[in-house]
Amino acid sequence: MSTRLRFLGVAGYEITWGDKRLLIDPFLSQSPAAPVQPEDLDPPDLILVSHAAFDHYGDTATIAGLTGAPVVCGGEVRAMLMDAGVAGDQIRATTWGIVTELAGIVVRPVECHHWSQGRLSDGQFVTGVPMGFIVETEPGIRIYHYGDTAIFGDLRLIAELYRPTVGLLGCAQPAELFAQVPGPGTFLTGEMSPSEAALAAEFLGLKVAVACHYLNPAQPDVLEFLDLVPAKDSTGRRIAIAPGVGSVVTVATDDDGETVTVTTE
Repeated sequence: MSTRLRFLGVAGYEITWGDKRLLIDPFLSQSPAAPVQPEDLDPPDLILVSHAAFDHYGDTATIAGLTGAPVVCGGEVRAMLMDAGVAGDQIRATTWGIVTELAGIVVRPVECHHWSQGRLSDGQFVTGVPMGFIVETEPGIRIYHYGDTAIFGDLRLIAELYRPTVGLLGCAQPAELFAQVPGPGTFLTGEMSPSEAALAAEFLGLKVAVACHYLNPAQPDVLEFLDLVPAKDSTGRRIAIAPGVGSVVTVATDDDGETVTVTTE
């Protein structure tokens, strides 16, 4: 069996394996580079939302409403989804450490150094705890989604406890979305710089480090990430990938679950 990861842009991924389909942070209708719109997606078995930022929460309410798919998220995202008309019994609120199984998919929320704030239709702000996620799709393929975290030392503890093999790691800030984030000054990095993201791949002990949080894979910080991953790799075997939006990364293992192969289309 193999696992397919379709990059939807920014931090969005559609992950499929066997008969399972998982959607993470589906930011589509407001994206200038989305490869698909919410109504065109195949119905997911489960949706994960890392936090309430517009480019991560995205079209979750629309997709959940169209498909009836359950959602795993934090309490603030649950409030936003219910405010948008999604039934409360369709949403499982969780946080770091509370492992959940829905639709036959085991979801492990993990620590994320970020913030999460959204707004309800009455203007009220809601805040909560952002999350990263680990999902094992098959023996030897354990996918870590960074959830917009900054780098922190306990990524090493996540590696020791849960041994992720594939990491979706933010290394950039999508320049195409700057106009949607009002305020003075200029963003110089994303939540992790390319160097920090490459070091996070080392902390996590990944076999495959996948760039995340961009729309243009030729963006300079994405290219820098690809250069720095091997420079910080103590194993000499780590694979670094920066897929284009809409591209599919296929990850497979050998019979012992140890050797990972990667193809991109």
